[in-house]
Amino acid sequence: MYKKYLNRTRHTTLKKLTALALVITASSNSWALGTVDTPEKAKRFFDRIAGVPPTPAEITEIMNAATLDDAADVAFRTPDFYNVTLKNMISPWTNEDQTPFAPLNDYTATVIGIVKDDRDFRSVLYTSDVYVAKSSYGLVGYSLSDNNHYLAIEGLMDQGISLETILTPRAQALPSGAAAGVMSTRAAGRAFFSGGTNRAMLRFTLINHLCMDLEQLKDTSRPADRIRQDVSRSPGGDSSIFLNNCVGCHSGMDPLAQAFAYYDYDYGGDDDNIENGTLVYNSAGTVDPATVEILEDTPALNRVSDPNVLYRVQEKYFFNNGTFPFGYVTTSDQWTNYWRVGPNEGVEWNATGDAPNGSGTGANSLGRELANTEAFAQCHVKRVFKTVCLRDPESSDITGIITTMKSEFMANYNLKTLFALAAEECAAD
Repeated sequence: MYKKYLNRTRHTTLKKLTALALVITASSNSWALGTVDTPEKAKRFFDRIAGVPPTPAEITEIMNAATLDDAADVAFRTPDFYNVTLKNMISPWTNEDQTPFAPLNDYTATVIGIVKDDRDFRSVLYTSDVYVAKSSYGLVGYSLSDNNHYLAIEGLMDQGISLETILTPRAQALPSGAAAGVMSTRAAGRAFFSGGTNRAMLRFTLINHLCMDLEQLKDTSRPADRIRQDVSRSPGGDSSIFLNNCVGCHSGMDPLAQAFAYYDYDYGGDDDNIENGTLVYNSAGTVDPATVEILEDTPALNRVSDPNVLYRVQEKYFFNNGTFPFGYVTTSDQWTNYWRVGPNEGVEWNATGDAPNGSGTGANSLGRELANTEAFAQCHVKRVFKTVCLRDPESSDITGIITTMKSEFMANYNLKTLFALAAEECAAD
């Protein structure tokens, strides 16, 4: 299935025609012309993808490959590509410390599953699937309350069994409308919904999938009407601090983070052990008792026509609501992207033509908004390049191979394409 992607027909938009020209240029350095013309280069090509040395037979197969995808398939068949290369690249996305030493979890497994099945990589931010072990392995079942299922999978990996063989998709164990790709996995909830105000989920999704932190998106020209009540408009008694600093992040962040208004991570009464926690979602009709308690005798109830709508929203959206009582009161998970205009237009929010129109309801539609940016494609191109070539891309790479890789990626959104192109480029290093 993978082999169809490098040769698929481009769209006829100007951007796709440009991409096609770049790919044609790149493909002039084809395998038939001897790109990998020595055993040493074939060895490096394989090692850059799989992370382990090839056998003599694999070296020969790579050197005799007629096309780039045929050569890359030799490395993709190894368990190490999934169990080591991909796992080590993805694991930092699942925790605030951004460590690659995190155990396998539903976030990491879902991203790996999407890659192995040659699925549209944008769906990591909006698929309704989660990847689990096939039932034939007889492992403990998947749960939103613990990570035992994935610890059991690691036991299979220790036996040399590939995640390519182990993993299969199934529907996420969440109420209707709650699934939002990796953002609604238990691992993401544990890392980014635990405590706080759910702004962390937005911030780390931007870091992990657009390679942009809030400071890079800061824009003080956006309206402040959707900034929540917990943000002081005159910190330390100085309103200029808010106008020149705080508003730059919060004016864009708060209306986007509203997409997560119904999510939380419940510790189950044990705040000292978040491993015991559970991802939770307030489905339609929910009356959250913690929210009811925090909103008793608050002016927020007088600010909406139907106070009951507030009771579905997680209590964390009303923390410190007395800091600035006239701030925005979150009544739903309706989000708006104020960063679509102004300095952040360079993100290319609707680069594919498939994104929502700058607003939507819930985390799933927000995931589509983020995944259809050019920044999403550029980010993952650079991540794969660094994983394969073992260095950050330099300016010459960005004007050359990175541009080519991004164009090719946006034509098919198959992450394996990036590994093949990067390995071809770096095999001669």
